[in-house]
Amino acid sequence: MKIIEIEISSALSPSGLPDIDYALNPYLGCYHGCLYCYARLYTRDRYISDNWGEVVAVKKNLLNVLQREVNSIKRGVVGIGTITDPYQPVEAIYKLSRGSIEILATKKFPISIQTKSSLILRDIDLLTKYRDLIDVGITITSIDNSMAFLEPRASPPWARINAIRKLSEAGIKVWIFFGPIVPGINDDINTIREILTIAKETNSILYYDSLHIKPFMMRNKYLIDIVKEVKRYRWNDLFSIIKSLCKEYNVLCRPGFGEKEGDRYSISLDIYKKQH
Repeated sequence: MKIIEIEISSALSPSGLPDIDYALNPYLGCYHGCLYCYARLYTRDRYISDNWGEVVAVKKNLLNVLQREVNSIKRGVVGIGTITDPYQPVEAIYKLSRGSIEILATKKFPISIQTKSSLILRDIDLLTKYRDLIDVGITITSIDNSMAFLEPRASPPWARINAIRKLSEAGIKVWIFFGPIVPGINDDINTIREILTIAKETNSILYYDSLHIKPFMMRNKYLIDIVKEVKRYRWNDLFSIIKSLCKEYNVLCRPGFGEKEGDRYSISLDIYKKQH
């Protein structure tokens, strides 16, 4: 992996996500290298997007810029890791996510974090201290290693599941992101039931989302057959099953991107274009 350091002029950007006012991403690029990751399409640096998973840019002056901004902007909810994982491996060295949480929480900014890394447990002391201001979402795509070839350097399922349990036990508000759902890999009833069981145990909201086809996927030999299956997949049937199981487990479930919910569609992935 190649790490480069960059300087930025702003740390927070307006967010198009529901219930999130500002987006904060300490890093550009993500070492997890998930083959399906859409974030490469919304990363303005072409070198990083073309070498997704191999190059990570560290915003080395992030904390100084953020400290200045929180003193001059209206307080609002900050989403940390809306594009790239705030707890990818470089965070162990630079600690920009930890530093950002401390700055924001000290100024009473509510914080919503999403990650698929167990490294977040390093900061459980800080998260517990400010738990009234913080919620944490853990992406759990499977309960075994069936998704490992699509998420080559992300924390394994058991580590993510352990993280969400530890956070919940510490009294931190947690939620689970079950996505992307990939036909033939993690769309089976057993996987859904196991994830709902974890959601029930940890009092988590479950967000679920299908795999969204993007042009870059057609150039990846591991995704070509998956893309073909997605195009003919009966998503509404699966979503109906998920909703039924959510009621059975008494777990609050919400759709992710693109599914029709009532008389409207849930948010589009294009909201990421507005974020750093």
